[in-house]
Amino acid sequence: MRLKVATFNVNGVRARLGILLEWLREQSPDLLCLQETKVQDQDFPAGDFAALGYQAAFWGQKSYNGVAVLGQGAFEEVRKGFGDGQPNEEARLIAVRAYGMWVVNTYVPQGRDVADPAFQAKLAFFASLESWLRAGFSPERPLLWLGDLNVAPAAADVFDSKRMEGQVCFHPAEREALARTAAWGLTDLYRLRHPETKQFTFWDYRLPKSFARDLGWRIDHILASAPIAAACVDAWVDVGPRGRKKPSDHTPVLAEFDLP
Repeated sequence: MRLKVATFNVNGVRARLGILLEWLREQSPDLLCLQETKVQDQDFPAGDFAALGYQAAFWGQKSYNGVAVLGQGAFEEVRKGFGDGQPNEEARLIAVRAYGMWVVNTYVPQGRDVADPAFQAKLAFFASLESWLRAGFSPERPLLWLGDLNVAPAAADVFDSKRMEGQVCFHPAEREALARTAAWGLTDLYRLRHPETKQFTFWDYRLPKSFARDLGWRIDHILASAPIAAACVDAWVDVGPRGRKKPSDHTPVLAEFDLP
């Protein structure tokens, strides 16, 4: 069985709906994880996706955050958040069980500034995710972790590593937090298939002509436990949506698998 999965921070699902629907028709992934949907659940455009054959599991908030998974097959189970009873938990994690595996979709906090409390909240999110994985899952079973992780793991994942070193999304503490979480038993599939390629997934609106100049970051990722990583036949970044009119500042990352 050939399975195609993707992740895409849409920066507003209703604002990018035209781009997203066109992309779904072109690529037809079996599963698509969305981040930063920026919509309350009652306003999520599930009907538009259903018209293309996708069911949707979603968890949203007004104006910010929000995560969703679209699937062409049935979801056996859906989980929202860490389930630890924390009050006012933001809509940043949704997990579905489908195609014989768990698919975990996260929108990791950006962190704002190293001196901001939001930076410590970002590190705490990684720690919570690691604990959540260890408590409820096994790295020996098929699991995917997708999403906007807001961390560029290595120098090849930013356009200027010397200039960006120590900044949010390329700070040593963030890279270590991501590495500790991945050490549970997860492999970065893009790097697995493309060890040396410098390819970005995010180009900041605030940097003039960042996309045209390819001044980007690789902060959107697909990671897999060993059984599903072994089945990965390709992983790639589709820059097409970023070049369209009124795009998200991110672009999709995809991976394909040959499953038994």
